[in-house]
Amino acid sequence: MSFKLDATDWQLIRLLQANARESTATLARHLNLARTTVVSRLARLEREGVIAGYGVRLGAAVESGSVRAYCSISVLPKSAAQVIKALAAMPEVEEVSAVSGAFDYLAFICCESHAQLDILLDRIGAIDGVKQTQTSIILTRKIDRRNDVSR
Repeated sequence: MSFKLDATDWQLIRLLQANARESTATLARHLNLARTTVVSRLARLEREGVIAGYGVRLGAAVESGSVRAYCSISVLPKSAAQVIKALAAMPEVEEVSAVSGAFDYLAFICCESHAQLDILLDRIGAIDGVKQTQTSIILTRKIDRRNDVSR
């Protein structure tokens, strides 16, 4: 990053994390800035890769009807690229992070049922290069700061 984020940038980011559809006029009012200033800050944050995109977070009504889990994945040496490619082709795999520790990757997955999760885990385990997996099903979310604009 070729520039430092200031307190206003962070405030703007937090407001967008709480509601990415907020109008620039409303954002400007919250920040006590001119609308054009907010537009130019947003453009700069997007151009510099600070804001990579805007999306939709599903609410509790939808999440309660789904099975969410974290799947730790250990891969054989030199097989990481093909494993990541195979995981990327599975729409239930929402996120994959490289991690330290006993496993190489942590995948966040979301399925409609336990049966679908079971099938998906079999598919993940069968990927060429996957050595071992360990899965933890999410029962309830106890803390969620993704919409906390007071941070």
